[in-house]
Amino acid sequence: MSSPASDIPRLNRIVYASGSIAGNVISRSSALWLVFFFAPPADEKGLPTLIPRLTLGIIIVAITFLDSVDDPLIGFWSDRTQTRWGRRIPFVVFSTPVYAVSFALMWFPPGGDAGQFANAVFFFFFVWLHRLFSTLSGGPFESLLPEIAVTPQARVSIVTWQVFFGAIGAVIGLVVSGIIKDAFSFQAMGVTMAVIAFVSRYIALAGVWRYARTDVPPVRANPARAFRDTFRNRQFLYFLPTFVLFNMAGTLLTAILPFYAEAVVLTDGSLEVDALGRSFDLAEGAIAGILTGVAILVVVLTLPAVYRLSVRRGKAWVYSTAMLLGSLGFPFIFFMGFVPGVSVMLQSVLFVAFIGLPMAAVYTFPNAITADIIDYDEVRTGMRREAIYYGSQATIEKWAASLYAPILALILLAGETADDPLGIRLAGPVAGAASFLGWVCFRGYRLPDEVTAESVRAAGLSVDGPRSAAG
Repeated sequence: MSSPASDIPRLNRIVYASGSIAGNVISRSSALWLVFFFAPPADEKGLPTLIPRLTLGIIIVAITFLDSVDDPLIGFWSDRTQTRWGRRIPFVVFSTPVYAVSFALMWFPPGGDAGQFANAVFFFFFVWLHRLFSTLSGGPFESLLPEIAVTPQARVSIVTWQVFFGAIGAVIGLVVSGIIKDAFSFQAMGVTMAVIAFVSRYIALAGVWRYARTDVPPVRANPARAFRDTFRNRQFLYFLPTFVLFNMAGTLLTAILPFYAEAVVLTDGSLEVDALGRSFDLAEGAIAGILTGVAILVVVLTLPAVYRLSVRRGKAWVYSTAMLLGSLGFPFIFFMGFVPGVSVMLQSVLFVAFIGLPMAAVYTFPNAITADIIDYDEVRTGMRREAIYYGSQATIEKWAASLYAPILALILLAGETADDPLGIRLAGPVAGAASFLGWVCFRGYRLPDEVTAESVRAAGLSVDGPRSAAG
């Protein structure tokens, strides 16, 4: 077992947490626009259909399956690495440039004249390449958290700041991306998001570099034993499906927003607003940006309350309650626009403001809960295996999250136009069902906020496990 480390200073925690901008800029802009760009709505006149939507969904599932295999292997590789920079930093340093460049290139397909097969091959290669280097850069970066933050207070502090900076990244990825896309092009948007992500991750790495531990011995277990021990940790199995299902629900709602803006809000083709003495015609990019911006604003405003509530009631209680609240709130997107006398836009704004409440809590705690699970694993096995847990979590998360594309394609078969938006409206109930399943899965989780052999025994959990994972 490695010797305990002291927490890094508060300023460095904040700088490390700012790396959440990178992941959210990329993931949110991709979730919002990737399907829309390659397989636009049927009544979208400005974009050609580069890949049929159902084919696109199948390709995304295939890419995600290949990509998900990399996560635990890269995590295992990282856990076994020993350098003068520690176990994680070399991965982040050398993978981040390819991670950013490959995202920018995704938005430069051959085009409609090249044919759907050429565009499908292009999509497969560059999205897979981006996902691979996203894992090589992001997995080890996230795995630094349990090493540098050893107390519950420090972990909650970091993950709270991560949500704050993640909200900034989400604003850029969801709001600013739409503005850039409307004003310039998808290509300009992709390049801009890539540059922001690159700079953000390197700044965050600079803040934590001096405090990354170099004294932790590399794990010497063979891969089969390491994976088996990981999935025998019952607390990990209770937690794993919860964030996976909620994240899939959030991704589905994000991906549906451009379709929702086009078919439900912009029923007359445009939305005119008056501001500062001028009139503006809002397109689907601006509408999607406004709606996501409202949700993100609510997330940021509720973070102090989420932090105080977690200190008083515990991370697990706040996380579980928020997931249940999301399962009750998500289905109401089905009814947006049905209230007489109230504009569809206003109803939509009120809806996304409400769903920002559970998102604030659910997106705050997964990294901190995973860090507690890793501490529990060390109590049981005597080894620090951060990366394999984050990698295994990412694998299952990607498998489930990839389902949003075929689910989106299937529900849109029920209707995706202004005359028949039934499929678009169904996204809310489907997301609510996923969130409810996540809440059910989490009912068995019992780890305390501070994980020690004594606190684990007091919670009624076993601390007996394999003392050596060699061989």
